[in-house]
Amino acid sequence: MPVNRRMILASGGAAAAVTLMGGWAILANPPLSRASAPWEAAGKGLGDPRLDALSFAILAPNPHNRQPWQFSLAGIDRIDIHCDLARRLPATDPLDRQITIGFGCMIELLRMACAEQGYTARIEAFPDGEGARRLDTRRIASVWLEPVAAQKDPLFAQALLRRSTKEAFEDRAVPQAQIDRLARQVEAPCRFGATQDAEQHRAIADNAWRAWQIEQETPATRRESIDLMRFGNAAIIAQPDGIDMGGTYLSAAHAAGFLTPEELDRPGSTAYQSGFDLYRGMVESTPRWIWLTTATDTRIDQLAAGRSWVRLNLAAQARGLAVHPWSHALQEFPEMAGPYRELRERLAPEGGTVQMFARLGYGPKVPPSPRWPLESKLIDAAPPARPTG
Repeated sequence: MPVNRRMILASGGAAAAVTLMGGWAILANPPLSRASAPWEAAGKGLGDPRLDALSFAILAPNPHNRQPWQFSLAGIDRIDIHCDLARRLPATDPLDRQITIGFGCMIELLRMACAEQGYTARIEAFPDGEGARRLDTRRIASVWLEPVAAQKDPLFAQALLRRSTKEAFEDRAVPQAQIDRLARQVEAPCRFGATQDAEQHRAIADNAWRAWQIEQETPATRRESIDLMRFGNAAIIAQPDGIDMGGTYLSAAHAAGFLTPEELDRPGSTAYQSGFDLYRGMVESTPRWIWLTTATDTRIDQLAAGRSWVRLNLAAQARGLAVHPWSHALQEFPEMAGPYRELRERLAPEGGTVQMFARLGYGPKVPPSPRWPLESKLIDAAPPARPTG
């Protein structure tokens, strides 16, 4: 049976208590729409085409909704992109690979938004060098808006509609024709793949489920996610990033004391077990698994994976498809080594790196993820002068 977030804790005394608290949650909770105000404000004329473009770029998908980007404006035409190093994911993403992919998603949306305004975005990735094992204070990219009209991208029409659907999917097959259309959005050096038969699907779904359990049962990675959870609408509005646990039902469950960080971190508790039920239902309801691979794994490859990923996400949205990144087996912490190696051997048998892995199907409509306003992402920096030649 499909599982959704309202079914968390929906058993016994927990359900009764949550029901009693539901009325309180409706009265006491501020509207969650306040946390998604940047989706409404995007492109509303900020007086600088760079800011208008960035107002769309900050809506890009990114791991755990960390929104790790910071921007500085130089001269009249340049944007320097930096990483807020405090917003990385050291437990689940110890090499910053997934964080870098999120920057690629953001840069591609930025490029599209520039084209909508009649500008070509000239992008220089890692102008100060790619760095070593992890990201550091060096710029992720510099982008110049050149007053040369670029071809508008039809996918940009989906920018404000794009979602990551973290819910059970409908019992409905995804036709191969839809898969073929999505594949056309993927550009080199990325390669696209999708499950094609029942045996392959079962093996990959089994890997996906085992990987989720490892992340949940490993204390450091479980706690990293719990620490990023925002419980109740007020908390989400105050800190619109991380994993939102809002809405009437989840807010009531939190107020009733059943959905708390302590309970989620206690194996055997109702809240802890509810995660297993919820995510098992997601795996079992998935009609297709899709992925992106690259032959190598440089920072440039990771940015490219992000750019292809957001295009794929937008194309899926345009065709009524739902996408949910499922990156657990791609995480490079020691306990995940087995599923990581297994998935890599299955999806990239000729060698290379699996950069993105996700569920694809038909799902319910979901609200946009919370976002920090653009002004909170602008920093005062003094980057080097624009290169010549």
